[in-house]
Amino acid sequence: MIEKLIIKAKSEPLCLLIDKYGVDVSQIKAVATGLRYTAVMLNNGNIGVCANLGNQVTLSEQELNNPDLDNIQHRILLNAYFGASLNYFDDGKKEGDIFDAINFKSYSTVVMIGLFRPVVKKFRDEGIPLSVFDISKNDPVLVPLTRQLSYLHKADAIILSSTTVFNNTFMSILQNVNVSCEIFMLGPSSIMSQEMLDYGNVRFIFGSVFKNFDEGVLIIIQNGGGTKEFQPLGRKVYLIYKIER
Repeated sequence: MIEKLIIKAKSEPLCLLIDKYGVDVSQIKAVATGLRYTAVMLNNGNIGVCANLGNQVTLSEQELNNPDLDNIQHRILLNAYFGASLNYFDDGKKEGDIFDAINFKSYSTVVMIGLFRPVVKKFRDEGIPLSVFDISKNDPVLVPLTRQLSYLHKADAIILSSTTVFNNTFMSILQNVNVSCEIFMLGPSSIMSQEMLDYGNVRFIFGSVFKNFDEGVLIIIQNGGGTKEFQPLGRKVYLIYKIER
């Protein structure tokens, strides 16, 4: 039996953030949604994005006055809203991508939850073994989902897609990770706030920020574009857990 992580935050992230910060829809300037992503721009120009993963978002931001955490559309909009609200604080973020910050050769068993093809290529180029799982994609690189639990138990490093927050699989994954494992959250959907570092052994959060009022990001998303299209308009940044547990 594995020794489980102690998760300091007791409720799932979106619930925790609503309880702490609330949702002020009057601060939302614009919402753009397309086939692949949804974006929220606030009145101060900050932009947050969240992958849709095949879910069509048709509701108005006004419905977030009464957020329903059982509604996947609400969860996508909330994820983008909190990204816009929290990702821009000057709280020690550094610029760079996951391979700039982490030496994955120092780990024995690396697992990726959520397929990031460019990152998989870097692992292959470096000759670092990697096991990849994804509930929504088909790809020869993927390990069958029936084996995910056993891989989580033995991993000492997990690259975890930040889409697990909105699709509500985040907590169940953390509850099946062993205490020695280090977790690296990844993707433009990341909410880069100190609260997210209270979950298990989340050590780094890698995400994206954009220039204020950059409507180009919203236009790309509205037209069905994804990470490859809008990422050049942003910067890759990351947040590090610094306090000893």
